[in-house]
Amino acid sequence: MKVKPLPVGVDDFEQLITNNYYFVDKTMLIRELLEKKGDVNLFTRPRRFGKSLNMSMLRYFFEDDRNSSGEKTDHAQLFQGLSIMRSGEEYLRHMGNYPVIALSLKAAKQEDFQQSFDALKETLAEEFDRHSYILKSECLAGRRKEKYIALMEMTANRSDYNTSLRFLSKCLRDYHGQKTVILIDEYDVPLESAHFHRYYPQMSAFIRSLFESALKTNPNLEFAVLTGCLRISRESIFTGMNNLKIISVLNKNYDEHFGFASDEVRQMCEDYGMPEKYDTIKEWYDGYVFGDANVYNPWSVVLYMSDLLADRDELPASYWANTSSNSIVRSLIERADRNTKDEIERVIDGKTVEKPVHEDITYGEIYSSMDHLWNFMFFTGYFRKEGERMEAGQKYITLAIPNEEVRCIFRSKVMGWFREEVGKRDLSRLFGALTGRDTAVMREEIEIMLWTTISYHDYYESFYHGFLAGILYGMEGYVVKSNREGGTGRTDLFIRPVSRRRTAYVVEFKVAERYEDLGRKAEEALRQVEEKSYERELRDEGYTSIVRYGISFFGKDCEVKVYS
Repeated sequence: MKVKPLPVGVDDFEQLITNNYYFVDKTMLIRELLEKKGDVNLFTRPRRFGKSLNMSMLRYFFEDDRNSSGEKTDHAQLFQGLSIMRSGEEYLRHMGNYPVIALSLKAAKQEDFQQSFDALKETLAEEFDRHSYILKSECLAGRRKEKYIALMEMTANRSDYNTSLRFLSKCLRDYHGQKTVILIDEYDVPLESAHFHRYYPQMSAFIRSLFESALKTNPNLEFAVLTGCLRISRESIFTGMNNLKIISVLNKNYDEHFGFASDEVRQMCEDYGMPEKYDTIKEWYDGYVFGDANVYNPWSVVLYMSDLLADRDELPASYWANTSSNSIVRSLIERADRNTKDEIERVIDGKTVEKPVHEDITYGEIYSSMDHLWNFMFFTGYFRKEGERMEAGQKYITLAIPNEEVRCIFRSKVMGWFREEVGKRDLSRLFGALTGRDTAVMREEIEIMLWTTISYHDYYESFYHGFLAGILYGMEGYVVKSNREGGTGRTDLFIRPVSRRRTAYVVEFKVAERYEDLGRKAEEALRQVEEKSYERELRDEGYTSIVRYGISFFGKDCEVKVYS
């Protein structure tokens, strides 16, 4: 049997079904929505967890879709064989029964408010144009028709855009005789972009007007679904909306409808003839917890499976690294104190941290405390919930890195950002101490920088080697060579001056098992340089003045010994 193509980057439900892509059936989301019947439902999930595809699925199920002539388009065939079709008439009677407004706000991420507002105007205009069949009916006439055309052609007054969704829902209800379903995907993208580019007050004011008019006490609204990454406080854009139901990753409702469940991933491995790859996929892409459900990252699973089809020996990779909100995560690095750095090291090393939950925040509040930044990282997919407890009315959650993919992101991106912070320091004092053989100042400067960066895996010698080599590469007038053959073994670092008239340096590292052993291990490093004749290479090249350093480390403490 020919296997179906994998839907890499496909988030349109009709395209996925019509082109016979592999589909993990999430249509029971429709049934749960109809059962729970929230007026306005906000789903917050990390990026690339199937939100857009689910929103497209909802649109094709509920919409009384019409072509430009007003003729009805039947989408029932798209759902044949899927779970929702076995749910009974109680649910199926809603199929194709409602006018639907479907918007994605992901295009509104420009550098200034006007550009972002123009992108939102265009998005709204496209939706007005999609429903332009109502212009041919008698339900639109006079000034209402003129207003509709102006919104469709992006020539309307600024104030008309504030209430444009409410206006469109009224027009659609008048035409169809049925209340409107409103679907808004990526609702927080304009707000996140506005925060970073410093026009948040303008954007939040517009989004508040747009949403409140359409979603608060709108008699033309059947129900609404919004999706995004972060739960924005009611006071920010949902003022007074008592009909808002927020379903975050902590809620037990709807927990299996975003992301892949274990049995779905196992079935995919079977379907593509690679059951032996399941354990690898689990190690790398499993580990999220939404409500009570254990969830895999669907984006990464599909991309890795696609790579495996091309090469069965393909190694897993971090596909999700560039899809989430790295800018705010970097802010965590820039603001991290020693305690936060220690906590980051703990989670990279497979341990946990406990933090209070703050679900209802604004983007402006993210930087008000480190706890808010940890919360942002949790809700955007960098951590999973290991446990939770209540104390004095405050909920606390235990956080851990979910899988190897995210651990790799921490190792590469997060640790790289820390290294950049180290690189911003003035290193002249360290360089001067090294050439001046001032071991006390060298020790002080190295320890300060160790506290500025982070490490993992119990401070292996290779970490210290790479850490110090990276710093010393900046010594003007010197060339740093690491792990070169010399004498009877391998020295850790050679520091060669460009001129052979100046002093060269040989550096050897050791890691102590106890703090008390720092001095002894530094002396041992010095003896190793002498016993293995590491400096011979330098003498063969014509250097006559050579200084040996032995440096030992225990955690973020060090000892420096010199012999010349």
